[in-house]
Order: sequence, then structure tokens, then C-alpha cells
Amino acid sequence: MSSRESTFGWSSTPGRWGTLQLLGNELSIQFRRWRTWAMLGALALIPLLLGVAIRFFGGSDPGRGPAFLDQITGNGLFVGLAALTVAIPLFLPLTVSVTAGDALAGEASHGTLRYLLIAPAGRMRLLLVKYLSAAVFCAAATLTVVAVGSIVGAVLFPIGPVTLLSGAQVSIGEGLWRLLAIGVYVSISLIGLSAIGLFLSTLTTVPIGAMAATAILAVAAQIVGAIPQLDALHPWLFTDRWLDFGDLLRSPIVWDSFAANALLQAGYVVVFGAAAVARFATKDVLS
Repeated sequence: MSSRESTFGWSSTPGRWGTLQLLGNELSIQFRRWRTWAMLGALALIPLLLGVAIRFFGGSDPGRGPAFLDQITGNGLFVGLAALTVAIPLFLPLTVSVTAGDALAGEASHGTLRYLLIAPAGRMRLLLVKYLSAAVFCAAATLTVVAVGSIVGAVLFPIGPVTLLSGAQVSIGEGLWRLLAIGVYVSISLIGLSAIGLFLSTLTTVPIGAMAATAILAVAAQIVGAIPQLDALHPWLFTDRWLDFGDLLRSPIVWDSFAANALLQAGYVVVFGAAAVARFATKDVLS
């Protein structure tokens, strides 16, 4: 057993079960870090601050502030939706950039990457495990905002049937189900950024560089997406459909945006995943 195995719990078990064990160990390491919980805590503050501000200082006028903000006083379930619209442009991408950018560059900077590869885990299996771990964090980060928003909304505001964008009303249970579906939509929206961050993490041994580059790309893509003169580029941007979850609030649900977003993110995963594989397969981990 290598020093990295004994210290960090990585196993040399071959095959599918070995990969699952590696993933379980990697997730255990990730969610034992103070940094991970600090980022999740910061995300949880977004719905908390929104709810407290509206509860004690009054609601927002229609059309002012983030989407759904003016509906919170009438139904607390909208706290989670409003918090997501606040978190998507910057806060969620920032935390994902930290996690994905640190995936391999962090190991290299601490000198543990070579020990990981001494064990028969294999470079490609290690790369896959690192990416899946980052993808799990995407889901955890998004669902933190949704869950805390739902709890804050239930505590501070009345809860009742949800009025959809199409004007129809659905029960509280269906409203929560749709909120969860939106959380899944946003989680999928971030997996393309995770692939970009993982690729950048293979290029350097300085984690902060990969983190910063990933976050800057997320902001730059959104800036390009806001410039009408560059609309020919918009459908190709990984950020293009980040806020297109409104179709999940219609009756009946329209899944076109969900499918288009998933296809777009899958394209980025394939392209930058392949680039990460090509780079990591030949990366010198001994220098």
C-alpha cells in the first residue's frame, strides 16, 4: 500500500468495484474538507439572507430585483427559486471552479499525484473519479441552495399552492417536485464548467491558477452571452441555457430546454474531457 493509499484511503482494487471505491474515498475526502463546507455554507447564506431581508424589510416590487423575488411574500417556496437566480451567474460557478480547478492541480502541488499513480488506479480512472467527484459537488451545491431556500421559505413565509408561469396552480407537493427538477437542471448546467475546470487542472501544478482561469471563463462566457452583436456565438456558450429553467414552471412541463441544455453540457464534457485525457495521459508527474 502506497503512502497516498494509507493516508487518503485510496485503494488498488481493480475493476468496477475498485472505481466505485475510489470514488467513495474521493467523495469522503472532499466532504471532510473545511473548504467544502465553507463553500456550501456560503451558498446556504444566499437564500437565508434573501428570506430574512424580505421578511423584515418588505417585499420587492414586481419587475425589480432577481426573478421570483416579488413572489416570495405570497409563497415561501419562491425563496429557493429566487436564490438560484442569484447564485447561478457567479456564486455557483465560483464554487464549482474551486472544486474542479483543484482536482488534479491540488494533488500535484502537494506532491501526492505521483503516489496516486504509483498505485494501479490508472490515469484514466483517476481522471474519471476526479470528474465525478466534481460533478457530485455541483449537485450538492445546487441542492444546498434549493433545500435551504425551501426551509427558510417555510419558516418565514406562508406556504401554499404554487402559481406557475403559465398561470395554472399546482399543489405544494408538485411545487416542491418542480423545484427539485430545477435543481437538477442547474446541476446539469454546471457539469460543462466542471469539465473545463478539470482540463485546466491538468495544465498546471498551481491550483489557484486553474481555479481562477475556470471562474474567469464562466464570467467571460456570460459577458459574451449578453452582447447582442455576438449572438451567433451564444448557442455555443456553455452558459447559454443556464437560466432557461422556466419551462419547468409551465403546465404541462416543456422539456425542450432541459434536453437542449443537457446536450450542450454533454458536448463540453466530451470536448474538454477528451482534452483532459490527452493532456493527463502524457503529463509528467515526477518533475
